[in-house]
Amino acid sequence: SSLLSVCTLSCVSAPQFQTDSELLANMKSFCLLCLILPVLSVQDSAPLGCGSCDLAQCAPLPAEGCAAGSLVDSCGCCSVCAAAEGELCGGRQSAARRCGSGLECVRSSENKKNKMGVCVCKRKYEVCGTNGVTYRNSCALKTASLRAQSEGKEPVNMQNKGRCGSAPLIVTPPGEVYNVSGSQVYLSCEVVGVPTPVLTWKKILSGKKMELLPGDRDNLAIQTRGGPEKHEVTGWVLISPLTKEEEGSYECHATNAKGEASAVGAIHVVESINDLCQPFKNTIRLSSVFQV
Repeated sequence: SSLLSVCTLSCVSAPQFQTDSELLANMKSFCLLCLILPVLSVQDSAPLGCGSCDLAQCAPLPAEGCAAGSLVDSCGCCSVCAAAEGELCGGRQSAARRCGSGLECVRSSENKKNKMGVCVCKRKYEVCGTNGVTYRNSCALKTASLRAQSEGKEPVNMQNKGRCGSAPLIVTPPGEVYNVSGSQVYLSCEVVGVPTPVLTWKKILSGKKMELLPGDRDNLAIQTRGGPEKHEVTGWVLISPLTKEEEGSYECHATNAKGEASAVGAIHVVESINDLCQPFKNTIRLSSVFQV
């Protein structure tokens, strides 16, 4: 563009030197050169091995469509499938392959010689599609959308960044604990959901009655923390010292805007270690806390 500006300015200014015939001739030659250079530069920019463009010789796109969409090849002639996420990209001259929209070609130090790389999505975060499915990134969503359209279905658009909303799911339910009076025991529960669920514990009493914990018990505590995974919460019922009064069933209850879930565990108080059932003796570690 800078060369074109210089040429335009010089050619427009040429008439003021018409009194000098030699200078005028030089300026005309310069203007002619300016007109030829852009044409030569366009021809030189085409990759080696391209030749003339004949659309009739172009291979058709696959009937099922392209996973990452289509684009014009490196020769600027035929429509070809763009390289999708995880596929090879780059290369030399007319054989060069380009990534689809939203992707970039990342080359490792090992592939610098042959200039090959792998297509990687520019946006790394998860997204929620209008079909209620969570995708690892916007590129995966676009691939799903193109596939849906090729099958005659509605396109999939991004509904929001992050995971799609989901009702709580109990990943690890509370187990059953066996121990003697005076020991320290716990029940644990892991729940996942979007948004992150709120976890509570209740002791199941006779009938359908339930007691919300911790209540006013001095030897019982409730502990909750986020994780270990995103949108996951882990909760514990901690009892120390264990008495006969704490024996019974305990419910782990999780709720969020999408729904709720629950699971039940139990604590058993025994007179001694020897009172445990034989099957449990073989699987329980002899320590101050027993949970199976």
